[in-house]
Amino acid sequence: MNTVREIERLNKRELENAVPPEASWHTDYRDTAYIHIGGLPFTLTEGDILTIFSQFGEPTYLHLARDKDSGKSRGFGWLKYEDQRSTDLAVDNLGGATLMGRVVRVDHARYKRKEGEDSEEERRRELQGGVVGSEVEEEEEEEEGGRGAGGRC
Repeated sequence: MNTVREIERLNKRELENAVPPEASWHTDYRDTAYIHIGGLPFTLTEGDILTIFSQFGEPTYLHLARDKDSGKSRGFGWLKYEDQRSTDLAVDNLGGATLMGRVVRVDHARYKRKEGEDSEEERRRELQGGVVGSEVEEEEEEEEGGRGAGGRC
C-alpha cells in the first residue's frame, strides 16, 4: 500500500508543479514497456487481466506467476505493452484501484524472462488468440490464399 501512496504523491506533485512529461519520474523507465502487477485476486485468469489492462494499450506479453504444484495464481505478474507510453497510463490509472475487494499495485518494471520461459513470440501468439502448431497455421494460410508449408521460401 505504501508504494501506491508514494506513486500517488509523486503524480500529485507533478500535476501541482506542472512538470513536463520529459521531466516526469516515468522517464526513468523509458527503456522498458513492462509493468509489475500485484495484489491481483487469485481467481483472475490471463484473459481477465488482459481485458482490464488493454484499456491503456495493446498488451504483447503477460506472465502470471503460478504455484508450481497446484498451478493456481499467486496474485502477481508482469505485463508488457506494445508502446511504452501505455505503461505510464496503467501505472497512473490502475495503481491503487480496488478489484474484487483487493487493492491492485501497478508499477514500472524491468522484467527479464527466466530460462525455459516461453519466448515473447509464443506469448504474443497466445495473447492474440493464435495457435502454435503447423497444421492449424497451414490450414489458415490456405484459407487466406497463402501457399502453405510447401511453398514457403
